[in-house]
Amino acid sequence: MTPHNMTWISYPSKNLAFTSPEEIEAFIASQNIISRLMHCYIALFVPTGLTAGICILIIFIKNYLRYKVIENLDLLLLHFTISNIVMIFLSFTVITRPDYLTTTHLACNVLSFFFNLGYFNSQYVLILILLTLLLKRFPPRPALGTATQRPILCVGFVLISAFCLSLTGAVLVGTGNYHLRTDCQLDPLFAWPEYEIVKFTFGFGIPLFLQILCFAVLFAKAAPTEAPALKQHLRTYPAVYIISTTMFACRLFYNVMILLRTNELVMNIAEIALFCESCASLVFILGSHKPCKDEILKVIQKCRRENATNNHLEIPATTAQESGSQ
Repeated sequence: MTPHNMTWISYPSKNLAFTSPEEIEAFIASQNIISRLMHCYIALFVPTGLTAGICILIIFIKNYLRYKVIENLDLLLLHFTISNIVMIFLSFTVITRPDYLTTTHLACNVLSFFFNLGYFNSQYVLILILLTLLLKRFPPRPALGTATQRPILCVGFVLISAFCLSLTGAVLVGTGNYHLRTDCQLDPLFAWPEYEIVKFTFGFGIPLFLQILCFAVLFAKAAPTEAPALKQHLRTYPAVYIISTTMFACRLFYNVMILLRTNELVMNIAEIALFCESCASLVFILGSHKPCKDEILKVIQKCRRENATNNHLEIPATTAQESGSQ
């Protein structure tokens, strides 16, 4: 694709043409907010999210090696976890904030491609997860039931779709001037205007419509008599519904800012909020999804038993020493 003239878009922090002391004060305050948010994210959310993600991977792999089988829902959550871990690693590009990563157009485009791959992938895997839970409550039609019984094929379809959408985004970022250096965000400023439209439509608009459809069927359609009550169903799978709400809130804010790009401070906040959502989703899965929660409780109980045993052994030993000294 030929280069597109996007020179009218620029970072205000890179064009220090202030006309009044008020503008200087506003710029300094904006830079301080971005810096503090970045440090908070790197210090708190990244370690927590990565720790939760690694624990989820270990638990799922351990359960698979133990039982030689993995449920469809667990397989999809495993895929969702890997996608969010990739997003967290890509979020290290914000370490330079309030400054920006300086790299070539080509390298920035590659980073944007992998970022969008994880972004689209996690969004559509969530749709598959919601559909799986919906089919647990309502008996599926034969064709749909056969498709959902092969989650690996569904995951493969999601990966292919995410790859194609990410490739489209990479093309809309532009292939010209690949050797020139630029200030890089994962959603590059020098992308074509159609980039934002494609990302909003396929990364938020269509997935949101599908999520609303799933929730509408869940709450409005009468379930079979043998199906559990709605409250029980929600309590059985709280992690999925919590991350659905979290993703909607963070990605709505992020996508609106992507379309506008009118405020550098708010755009940085939206980007960091998106990465915080990836970390929070992994924590919610670890703390709310039953196999993960059960494994965590087993580890805690085992540690308590070991501590109790050690304390029980230490007390008689101390008593024996005191008796010998007397």
